[in-house]
Order: sequence, then C-alpha cells, then structure tokens
Amino acid sequence: MKREDLVRLRQARDRMDREYAEPLDVAALARTALMSCGHFQRSFREAYGETPYSYLMTRRVERAKALLRRGDLTVTEVCMAVGCASLGSFSARFTELVGETPSAYRARSHEPSAVIPPCVARKFTRPRRSGPPLRP
Repeated sequence: MKREDLVRLRQARDRMDREYAEPLDVAALARTALMSCGHFQRSFREAYGETPYSYLMTRRVERAKALLRRGDLTVTEVCMAVGCASLGSFSARFTELVGETPSAYRARSHEPSAVIPPCVARKFTRPRRSGPPLRP
C-alpha cells in the first residue's frame, strides 16, 4: 500500500476517534480519505485488520464503558452519548465485544480499577472482538 493512502486512511481513522459520537457513514469517511467507498473499505481492512464500521463501533463501546463505569447515566443515555441510534444494536455489539450486557457492566463494581492509571486501563479494557482472528 502506498504511503499516501496510509496517510489518508489515518486521517479517516483519526476522524472516527474524534467524532465517534457523530453520525458517521462509510461514504463520509471515504471522502475524508479521498477514496471511493469500496476502495476505502478494502484499504482500511488491509491496513487495520477490521472494517471501518467495526473500528468505529469498537471506539464507541470503549467510550461507553468509561461512561458506564461512572454510573451516573442510564444505558440509553450512554447509547445516545456515544452516537448509537439503536439501543438494541448498541447492546448487541457491546455484549459481543465486552462479554456482558451494558446493564450488567454498569451494575458491577469498578472500584478496583480506580487505582489503575487511565493510560494503562485503556490498554486492558479496550473491547476485543471474539471469534476467529482477522487475517493480517
């Protein structure tokens, strides 16, 4: 893959990291990368090992976990705060990546993790897709 393509893919990925709560679709992200939708999706998967949608949902679930640990928002409020329009889709993806429902995650104690620095906690609490490994 050419360096210029990787730079543009990084710009699209950075946009997902910044604007995860905004309604982002593949067409908008492909425009950020100056690529067609199909080429963007193939190139993103080749570069990062997952589809743009999967990456965005992982970011949203990661942010949702932080909001749920605070405990002051309902699951529905967290769902909307991270940019998901459907509570059912959000809950299904959260459960797939985290291994428990958002309600169960919110209800359990998160006190032991309070002493872990946030930069370290992010590494170990980042949602991971279960299932067969993605091709390199």
